[in-house]
Amino acid sequence: MTEQKENRIREKYKVGVEAALEVMGGKWKPLIIYHLMTGPKRTSELRRLIPGITQKMLTTQLRGLEKDEIVARKIYQEIPPKVEYKLTPYGWGLKPALDLLCYWGEDHLEKVYGDKSKVLEEFESRTK
Repeated sequence: MTEQKENRIREKYKVGVEAALEVMGGKWKPLIIYHLMTGPKRTSELRRLIPGITQKMLTTQLRGLEKDEIVARKIYQEIPPKVEYKLTPYGWGLKPALDLLCYWGEDHLEKVYGDKSKVLEEFESRTK
């Protein structure tokens, strides 16, 4: 990497968390990554697992994650066409950070709501 390019990167990202959030930040990317940790998924599976995400938004987020080499897309040559997404080895490097976020989120729910079943009931009523 040239010194000039390295300087531009350092100007853009003052701390590492800025670079990390650019790759995995936002409302949808962490959820997509989380669900891909359980194994490869088709687009339709991800849509079912992530209530509220539109097809367009899911496609946009998956393309961004693919560009950043977090996920890989596999296209099967069959009819109807089948496309599957999975985490790359580089993407699996996010697992420890996402696991910590999940644990923190569980503690937060307990602290704020006490009984987590109330949160689940509210969520299920909104997604039906």
